[in-house]
Amino acid sequence: MVCLPPALTPALAMGSNDAQPTRGGRVMRIRIFLAAISAAALPAAPAAGDDIRDAIRADYAAHLRALYEHFHANPELSLQEHQTAARLAEELRTAGFEVTEGVGGTGLVAVMENGDGPTLMLRADMDALPLREQTGLSFASTVRQVTASGDESWVMHACAHDTHMTGLVGAARRLAQMRDQWAGTLVLIGQPAEEIGAGARNMINDGLFERFPLPDAVYAFHTFSQIPAGVIAYVPGYAMANVDSVDIRVRGVGGHGSAPHTARDPIAVAGYIITALQTLVSRDIDPLETGVVTVGAIHGGTTHNIIPDEVHMQLTVRSYTDEVRERLLTGIERIARAQAQSAGLPDELTPEISVREHYTPATYNDPALTARAVGVLTARFGEGRLIRARPVTGGEDFGRYGRTEHNIPTFMFWVGGTEPAVYQTYRARGENPPPNHSPFFAPDAETAITQGAESFVALVLDFMPAAGE
Repeated sequence: MVCLPPALTPALAMGSNDAQPTRGGRVMRIRIFLAAISAAALPAAPAAGDDIRDAIRADYAAHLRALYEHFHANPELSLQEHQTAARLAEELRTAGFEVTEGVGGTGLVAVMENGDGPTLMLRADMDALPLREQTGLSFASTVRQVTASGDESWVMHACAHDTHMTGLVGAARRLAQMRDQWAGTLVLIGQPAEEIGAGARNMINDGLFERFPLPDAVYAFHTFSQIPAGVIAYVPGYAMANVDSVDIRVRGVGGHGSAPHTARDPIAVAGYIITALQTLVSRDIDPLETGVVTVGAIHGGTTHNIIPDEVHMQLTVRSYTDEVRERLLTGIERIARAQAQSAGLPDELTPEISVREHYTPATYNDPALTARAVGVLTARFGEGRLIRARPVTGGEDFGRYGRTEHNIPTFMFWVGGTEPAVYQTYRARGENPPPNHSPFFAPDAETAITQGAESFVALVLDFMPAAGE
């Protein structure tokens, strides 16, 4: 998940029902809200006795637990998910789906046609992260792979994509046994390379919406460590941000550090650019809109007494709307060029600004689809176990499925990933549990997987009812 930085725990929106994100309104952090209700204990978990719930829990004990442990112990990096995709494809074929592998590289598409009706897509991501696992689990990863940069690295499922795949399989197995209760075409996708923002793009470019049934909606869930297991969080409208990567090469004239007047110092120019960039959000963007411009790295110079001739700056830029995105990107270019000009640099030394061609688009949860799904999930799990969160400025390439010419409505929701007692122990100490992307993150896999699978089943039954239901 490139989506939720550990410091950005979602917050419960207490004010407006407007789907658009705002900086105003009454909000309080979800961790404070949950600490308040945990004092009297979280609402009771849904009990056994429900046919769907009981079947999924039984399947977890009989099959899904071992599948999860297999995925967890055998992670693969982005665009290298060969064995992961093969195992997921095998599971879905066994469940009765027609599976096509190699879509967008290592992606897969599974289709089950079940009479006339709508088409619904469910997405699970498959890739892992270059981390050395430190959870202490008996099935912890000991895998090493070569990264895209050519370095060998440990590999770990530190973002719970293993729970997403297992939950997808759990839902697929259950739905295949319930074909008399739904009608239409169900499309399941195993998506590669979410962590580098490339998988959704690759699958779409490889004909996902032309070669396979075009969905009327797309659903996904994500396991999140900063929510107690058993709780579901959702955000109507913009949920996560556009993510752009920008490189600025500030050029100058090198010289001796003792004689700066004989040089044109790009480090000084870079410093002015960094300072001026802070005005983009505070002065160029409507206060009720959201934007982030962060200089994440600056490289220049070799030693104490040499003025270099170039500085390389690396920025991350976050926004929700296309209009704000464009304003930030053009503002960065304007500021960089103007600061260089004010330092007396000639035109031939104007900074070079490049924006990565492929960016991660904002995840926008269609308000109508979100309201429908929240109603279904509330009825299934209870009102006390669903919370409305506020948007974050992390990114997730799930947003790309809704940003094509097809204008497909999408909805992603978050299922809790930390066992409630463990969560409460951390909160009592004023701390947060290990976040997603931490080498210590070991989710409450059973609850996340069974709740994710049950959610998918409930959403399919609602969206694709059998005739007469």
